[in-house]
Amino acid sequence: MKKISLLFCLAVIGLSCKQEHVPRNFETVSIQKFDIDSTSIRAIIAVNANEVLFAGSRGDIGLTDDGGKTWNIEHLKYQDSIVPHFRSLAKTSSAVFALSVENPALLFKIQSGEKKVVYKEEHEKVFYDAMTFLDDKTGIAIGDPIDGCTSIIMTNDGGKTWRKIDCANLPEVNEGEASFAASNTNIAFYKKNIWVVTGGTKARVLKSTDKGKTWEVIETPMIQGNGPQGIYSVDFYDKNNGIIVGGDFSKPNENKANKAITTDGGKTWTLVADGQAPNYKSCVKYIPGTKGKEVIAVGKTGVSFSNDGGITWKDISKDGYYAIDFVDKNTAWLSGHQKIGKLVLK
Repeated sequence: MKKISLLFCLAVIGLSCKQEHVPRNFETVSIQKFDIDSTSIRAIIAVNANEVLFAGSRGDIGLTDDGGKTWNIEHLKYQDSIVPHFRSLAKTSSAVFALSVENPALLFKIQSGEKKVVYKEEHEKVFYDAMTFLDDKTGIAIGDPIDGCTSIIMTNDGGKTWRKIDCANLPEVNEGEASFAASNTNIAFYKKNIWVVTGGTKARVLKSTDKGKTWEVIETPMIQGNGPQGIYSVDFYDKNNGIIVGGDFSKPNENKANKAITTDGGKTWTLVADGQAPNYKSCVKYIPGTKGKEVIAVGKTGVSFSNDGGITWKDISKDGYYAIDFVDKNTAWLSGHQKIGKLVLK
């Protein structure tokens, strides 16, 4: 009995010693900029503080492994004449994948120096927006609707083969509803849960709880109604807590119904800081290691920060970028028009 009591007391002491995260507060931040000529960069993967991968608009696949001192950039072509416009990038432990947007959509697998097209889709309406891997076997890419449903392709073999999900197994979309190829972040996942966001005439969330086998569609209060309005980016801290951002690309300084949070896995969404910063943003990310409290959103209008899970915000930089990807709670890489940035939070 004494032994059990002692173990119980030690467990209680251990729990009491766990420290709650104390959210930080930043008034301004500086971003180190690296010029990348003649390409628009919407998709990046932050590997570590010295290494980042990017895919660009001129068939570019780029890498630095020395913190930006030098860059290795290759320009891919298909059949010697088609230059792919990449806006989607993903990786597993052994390969990198880059997906082009327009007809024909081309999905390249890059592994051990070999560059191979593992999926090709030809259609006048084809336009792919984002791609990610849930694990080393399961990958997903999403695109604009064809035949009345969001285009979704998936792999279950680490990217060797890809299949398109039939519209019979997906929710119908409204006329004029699509996704935005703005930052490669309109897909989020947590374990088996996947969330995909849309915009245009409708700003909604498509959710799967079984790695893409079945889907449901959820309405949101985000701005919607015409082409440039809607949700541009989504992120989830865990299976319940998530955030969406966006706005009206044609009116980037407006702060109307352009950010919302959920605490029930995306079943319901609540607008936050309506009429307040940030304005239009193309990418949102929870800062790792901050227990879902610290969030950063970026866009062509600058960088904004929240330390209460997205409820209140402040603008911390006027530097415009499309996307951000974190290495840890202090370091992130950003991508923009003809540039890469490195953000260090102190």
